[in-house]
This record gives sequence, structure tokens and C-alpha cells, in this order.
Amino acid sequence: MKLNQISVFVQNEAGSLTKYLRVLADGGVNIHTLTLADTRDFGILRMIIREWELARELLEKAGAVVKVSEVYAIHVPHRPGGLAEVTDLLLGARVSIEYMYAYNLRGEGSAVMVFCFDKPQDALAALAKVGLNPVEPALLFGAAPSTC
Repeated sequence: MKLNQISVFVQNEAGSLTKYLRVLADGGVNIHTLTLADTRDFGILRMIIREWELARELLEKAGAVVKVSEVYAIHVPHRPGGLAEVTDLLLGARVSIEYMYAYNLRGEGSAVMVFCFDKPQDALAALAKVGLNPVEPALLFGAAPSTC
């Protein structure tokens, strides 16, 4: 199953990252995992958030440039060579990984990686052939938040 990832362009100057993290915190939005990549002038903050629509709304109101992308969380064999086997498989299927980062599942004993593929359907088909399927959101996010 696909996940919606929020990407925010962050100026590479003191306080820029904190500003957007504070907006999410004040809005009651929990970040489940993230990665931050930077260049000289700006960074790209990529986040997996259950309430991604709310996060997008809050960030845009705060002046952020926000992009929503489809990514996939995949269980990867948690042993030496496990990730290399997955990348070999994707290479054989002629799928490029645009980027990836780790997602921590407490107590699961397995590695979960978030992938952005150039050809998602080809990637998912190749991974499914060897029993590697996307992680269900309920496992990533836990029980639905209470509305009380």
C-alpha cells in the first residue's frame, strides 16, 4: 500500500527547520519518520505522517512549499546483505530508487525502508515475486488516534 509523504523545502538558515517542526507540534501532528537532505541554500524535509492532509494544510498556512509524494514502506531482510538483495532485485526489474530512508518499527525485529521508485508498479511486482510486500499502514502507525 502506498503512503503519502510530505516534502517541505526548508531554507538553509538558522530556525527554518524549527519553524516548521513547531507548526506541526502546535497542530498536534506526530511525525512517524523523516529524513532531511540539504544543499548549500535549502534542504528537503521528507516526512511520513498519518495525518498528512492536516500537516500539508498547517505547513502551507505557515508559508511552506509542500509537495505530497507516493512512497512505499517495505520489509527488508534484516541481516547482512538483505538490502543489497532488494536493490539487486530492483536493478534486475529495471527500477530505479529515487531515494530511500529507514522507518523504525519497535519490537518488530525487521528492517523497514521507505522507498520512492521511478516505476512503482514494476517495483512492487518484482518485490511481490519474492514475498516482499508493502507494510500495512496499521503496522506503521498503530491504532487509529482517539477522537475523544
